[in-house]
Amino acid sequence: MKSASMPLDGLIVLEPRLFADERGAFFESYNANGFADLTGQHHTFVQDNHSISSAGVLRGLHYQLAPREQGKLVRVVRGAIFDVAVDIRADSSTFGRWCGLLLSAENHKQFWIPGGFAHGFLALTDCEVLYKTDAYYEPALERSIHWDDPAIGITWPLNGEPLLSSKDDAAGPLPVTMMVQASGALDGLAR
Repeated sequence: MKSASMPLDGLIVLEPRLFADERGAFFESYNANGFADLTGQHHTFVQDNHSISSAGVLRGLHYQLAPREQGKLVRVVRGAIFDVAVDIRADSSTFGRWCGLLLSAENHKQFWIPGGFAHGFLALTDCEVLYKTDAYYEPALERSIHWDDPAIGITWPLNGEPLLSSKDDAAGPLPVTMMVQASGALDGLAR
């Protein structure tokens, strides 16, 4: 497996080594020692989630508050998504900035999104997304940011309006309290 850093500190793309022949293919999708070697981080994943979406569905931008921030290792087993992470770490010099990439069943890439980021994705095709989390889901600590918050300015590859859950449609903007805490990080920040 190999890894590549993304423009926002902490985000990592993992690409497994694929062994293919006339019979099909094999790859190791997760190895705790390999993950620690590539990321420099030791995580215990406590929950696996499986999301099934129709083309045009947009899920997110979701996060959990401290002390239960969730790190997510995201991969696609059917179809393709545009996967996005937004830096919501108040002390980060990249607070409010976003990073996105194509994850698909064909490219086998995985996206490591540590705690301190909001996460969302747009289903480019009918798809199935699997992701491991390093903290349990805590409904009382779950929060959402609206997918088209102009303060973040994500460039989603949309063909028309996305299909949203009522919860995601009702999500608010990047919280003012986070922006106030990060005001030093926002000074001169180019989005």
